[in-house]
Amino acid sequence: MRPNRLPEQPVGRRSRAEVFEGVINGAIKRVVVIGNGFSGAESQCIGLVRALGLSGCHSLYRVTRPRGGINEWLHWLPVSLHKKVNYIIRQIYSRFQMEAKGNEVVPFSVQKTGLSNVLEADAKQIAMMACDTFDKDGPLLVVASGRDTIPVASSIKRLAPENVFVVQIQHPRSQLNRFDLVITPRHDYYPLTPHAQKQIPWFLRRWITPREPPDRCVVLTVGALHQADSPALRSAASVWHYELSSLPKPLLVVNIGGPTRSCQYGVDLAKQLTAMLQNVLWSCGSLRISFSRRTPEKVSKILLKELSANPKVYIWVGEGPNPHMGHLAWADAFVITADSVSMLSEACTTGKPVYVVGAERCTWKFADFQKSLQERGVVRPFTGKEDISESWGYPPLNDTAEAASQVIKALAERGWTIHR
Repeated sequence: MRPNRLPEQPVGRRSRAEVFEGVINGAIKRVVVIGNGFSGAESQCIGLVRALGLSGCHSLYRVTRPRGGINEWLHWLPVSLHKKVNYIIRQIYSRFQMEAKGNEVVPFSVQKTGLSNVLEADAKQIAMMACDTFDKDGPLLVVASGRDTIPVASSIKRLAPENVFVVQIQHPRSQLNRFDLVITPRHDYYPLTPHAQKQIPWFLRRWITPREPPDRCVVLTVGALHQADSPALRSAASVWHYELSSLPKPLLVVNIGGPTRSCQYGVDLAKQLTAMLQNVLWSCGSLRISFSRRTPEKVSKILLKELSANPKVYIWVGEGPNPHMGHLAWADAFVITADSVSMLSEACTTGKPVYVVGAERCTWKFADFQKSLQERGVVRPFTGKEDISESWGYPPLNDTAEAASQVIKALAERGWTIHR
């Protein structure tokens, strides 16, 4: 039975003990996911929500930036300032067009984001909702990922500290006390290692983050969180059964990402990879290649030109349903470019052989990530001399489930539970 409370006492000013008394078991039954419009970041949030058993109880909000044209050069600005600059540019452009066209209004052209059906993340509105519905629906779990979501997630925590539990995925770089829990890969703390310190000029060290070791509110993972859990893979195996089950074995899946600042490559790696794949084709029953949205056209063209005519090879170029989850479920082995922490993390949960190409090109913390995977024995360098029919195993990565258990533990310390 819920105890009576003084009616004049405002909801936002109750003590923590009284808050727990006001909610039976402090059960979390709803989640707000705050994304940034990029699947890599949002997939981590939804993967954590799935692992917590709350996949049917979440609402997605997004922090969106203006896109198209000059906006692609303004991503270094804070989101709020970026939007103001975009507004000013649009006004100037519209006025210029009116004058040039004899007062005929020519609308400013912007790239469509496809996000119109998702609510814009507003910290005040979400915090108010958490406070107003607390007595009826209990605490609100907020899960955010990506640099642009940090100001929103931290503001929600500041505005409704007794009504929400805020989890920030990916390291926010500073002021970790703005969140209840931070989930981030171990390699984000690479700057603190002696090896990294030697690479940083002394006058820059105070600007490199993080500057302090992880505290008790930080959960460290090996790789990225994701949605490729056992139920998802079983479902994908069923959905893709007709297309993939009958392919000659072993099935080798090749996932190609795109160069990053810390893992640069281009045509040279594409040619190298093509030659190595041709060398192992004799040991493959089937070979399926997928490109990501980040894959440069000059890279994809080389693989298409050299491999698409081979009857053993199928290359997905973005048309039709994305076979990624089906590939994870049905593949016998993987070759993955070193730039993608997400694709490597997903593949390494399957327990199947994972070969990495281009790891020697990674620098800074991404080199540390590759090193940690190899030391754990979950990946091997792809050399082109492998016999794909020879299998090998390892203890699969289980980052998402382990992070979820840490969230549950942290919630329990506040007297809250997950309603399943």
